[in-house]
Amino acid sequence: MPPVLTIAAFTMREAQRNRILWLLGIVVVSSFGLSELVGEVAITEASETKSALLAGFLRFFSVFLVALFVTTSVVRDFNDKVLESILSLPFPRSVYYFGKLIGFLALAIFVALTIAAGLLLYATPFQVAIWVASLMCELIIVSTVGLVCTFSFHHLTTAFSAVFGFYILARMIGAIELMGTSPLVPAGKPSQEIVNAVVSGIAFVLPDLYRFTQSRWLMYEGVAWADLVPIAGQTAVYLVLLIGVGLFDLYRKNL
Repeated sequence: MPPVLTIAAFTMREAQRNRILWLLGIVVVSSFGLSELVGEVAITEASETKSALLAGFLRFFSVFLVALFVTTSVVRDFNDKVLESILSLPFPRSVYYFGKLIGFLALAIFVALTIAAGLLLYATPFQVAIWVASLMCELIIVSTVGLVCTFSFHHLTTAFSAVFGFYILARMIGAIELMGTSPLVPAGKPSQEIVNAVVSGIAFVLPDLYRFTQSRWLMYEGVAWADLVPIAGQTAVYLVLLIGVGLFDLYRKNL
C-alpha cells in the first residue's frame, strides 16, 4: 500500500479508536428523538419543522466533530513525536500531509452520509442527496482549514478556536454585510465606509458558507443540482488554496 494511503488508513483507525463513530451514531439517534418531540409542538408544517431542526443541529454537530478530530489528531502527532518519526522516513513531507488530509476527508464524507440516513425520514432522497453533497463540501473546507490551523499553531485550544472562528465568520459574513448596508445605518460617514470596506474585503476572501447546506432545501420543493455548482466551485478553489498554504507551512518548519 502506498505511504499516503497507509497514513490515511491509520487516521481513520484513530477515529475508530476514539469512539468517533459511536458518538456520531448516538448523537444522530438522540437528535432524531429531540426533533420528533419538538416537532409535535408545531401547529403547522410539522414535518418541515422536524427536518429543519434535525438538519440544523446535525450540520453544526458535524462541523464541530470534524474540526475537533482534525485538530486533536494533528496535535497528538506533534506531542507524541509521530510526525518526526514519519518525516525521518525516506519520503517527502507532502506524503504525510496528503495522507492525513485524505483520512480527514474520508471521515468527513462518512459523517455526512451517516447524517443522510436520518434525514431520509423527513425529506425525499433527491432533497437529501443535494443537502448532503453540500454538507460534504462544507466539511471538506473545515477539514482543510483545521489541518492548516493546527500546523500553524500546534496547540489544540488555539487551533480549534481558529477553525471555529473561521467557520462562524464565514457563516455570518453575509448577514454582517447586509447590516452594514441597511437603510437604518447612517450612510456617508467615513467611519461607516471604512467598516463596510473592511467587511467586504473579509467577505471576498472567505467562502460563502451561508449559502451551503441550507435547511430550506429539505423543507420545500424547488432545489436542483444547479444549486451545487457554485458550492462545488468554491470548495475546489479553497481546497487548492488551503493545500498550498498548508504545504508551504509544513515545508518551512524546521522539524
